Amino acid sequence: MHEPTESHEIPSPEYGKDPHYYETGRIIRKQKVFIELGVRVVEYTTKEYRDSRTGARVHAPFPEGYVNEVGYDSTVKALAFLLCNECNVSHGKIRKLLSELTEGKVRLSDGLINGLAREFSEKTVPERREIIKKLMCSPVMNADFTNASVIGKSAQVLVLASPSEGVALYTGKEKKGHEGIKGTPLYEYAGTVVHDHDTTFYSYGNAHQECIQHNLRYLKGSEQNEPERTWNKQMHELFRRMVHYRNSLEEGEEPDQTAVKGYEDEYDRILKEAEKEYEDEPPGEYYREGYNLYLRLKKYRENELLFLHDKRVPANNSLCERLARVYKRKQKQAVTLRSQESLCSICDGLSVVHLLRQRGGNVYREIAEIYERRKPKEEKEETGAGA
Repeated sequence: MHEPTESHEIPSPEYGKDPHYYETGRIIRKQKVFIELGVRVVEYTTKEYRDSRTGARVHAPFPEGYVNEVGYDSTVKALAFLLCNECNVSHGKIRKLLSELTEGKVRLSDGLINGLAREFSEKTVPERREIIKKLMCSPVMNADFTNASVIGKSAQVLVLASPSEGVALYTGKEKKGHEGIKGTPLYEYAGTVVHDHDTTFYSYGNAHQECIQHNLRYLKGSEQNEPERTWNKQMHELFRRMVHYRNSLEEGEEPDQTAVKGYEDEYDRILKEAEKEYEDEPPGEYYREGYNLYLRLKKYRENELLFLHDKRVPANNSLCERLARVYKRKQKQAVTLRSQESLCSICDGLSVVHLLRQRGGNVYREIAEIYERRKPKEEKEETGAGA
């Protein structure tokens, strides 16, 4: 039930006067909730004067934010920003929706909607610094690349996330690999990195955990394409038991070293069985993914089982995969971006919106407050003039 803004009492029927009926003292309430979107236009006027000597025209200064003849408040910008960059609504549909909701009074231009991401990026430098600080202080960082498209050419978005701090950072890059990591928090990170099997990530951080979920997918493929082998089925079952054991640990409960040793011994035994099976019957040319997986599990043994020793380390990279899908939905709606700068602005917006969501406040109101801030360059100009 809500606090009513309008209340009406229904008169009692005829039986309210019948002596056989008496009041129970209970009031029956039923509510209907409406949403009303109104438009409030605040106008300032001032007289203009002209200097008879020079012809110069002057008038009293207007309050801050009143620059053009018609401007839009931060509440309008916040709504359009969320529709465009989180709900992935096209510019045309945003214009149409706001026009219909306001009886044609609010008609935003493509230029205004397109510039919202850049303006939001310029005004959220403090939030992104907070995200970077939390990432660098986090003991574990998830990392993943996802594809992007800029002017029809392939680009990349590096997604970094902290499972303990609840923050994520999207960074637009022209390429993946070492060039894509340079200049990001991962470049100087000294903790544990959780990732898919991208060997580039092994050059950063002090420890690594590969995504177990990816291993399960490859094992499933091996079972379907190599049904005669037994190691893949045994390893599939072992990974599931290991993940179940890790997830069953209570808060504050550390892994039992005897149980962990048992899992590691079984892991080694299955790899030896895989080696024997591939020696007896080498992989064919048609399907080699199972054999390649066996080699990877053998070479990166410590990076496959780290999650059994450290409870802070997740067993998979699902966190980054979920966050990457947020950008993929935006890319699908945009199809292709016009510049690398647009990609970076969108990534900055996604990072800050994720931070605001994790804080649990009213994201719409917080974004509106951000749009009310002055741009950093305006502050620098004012500081310079005062100095």
